[in-house]
Amino acid sequence: MRFSLVDQILELEKGKSITAVKNLSLAEEYLQDHFPGFAVMPGVLMVESIVQAGAWLMRYTNDFEFSTILLKQTKAIRFNSFVTPGKQLRVSLSIQKWEDNLCTLKASSEVEGETAVSGRIVLEQFNLVDKNPSMAEKDAERIKDLQTQFAQLWNPAKQATT
Repeated sequence: MRFSLVDQILELEKGKSITAVKNLSLAEEYLQDHFPGFAVMPGVLMVESIVQAGAWLMRYTNDFEFSTILLKQTKAIRFNSFVTPGKQLRVSLSIQKWEDNLCTLKASSEVEGETAVSGRIVLEQFNLVDKNPSMAEKDAERIKDLQTQFAQLWNPAKQATT
């Protein structure tokens, strides 16, 4: 099962910034328990939507050179409002610093114009083959799969007409 918390990429500038959205539906299973009678997107998943959007920016910037991008660190994360079913979380990130395989991004997100989550994240990119030479084929498969997913999320021709 895929755990995708980015439904569409709205804006994307290589090496600079990304804006993406996550539409929250009552059909998402985790909302049944978080919380009964007051369904809200868990804070950790709000942060994960930021991480996933940042990873798409890094992949696009590096032409999908790396198979794996992981959260290395969060800094000054602030939660300011809830995301409830039927609402859209709009996530924006900009690159602050990029050294070697570590990228620091400034992130903010909003729901209906109100800040939901903000802060900075550090993401690390690498290929599995760097740690295990037998993983080259897995890297290639993963990169191909990510390119397919990306094509579904980002359509610059469509974005230019809307």
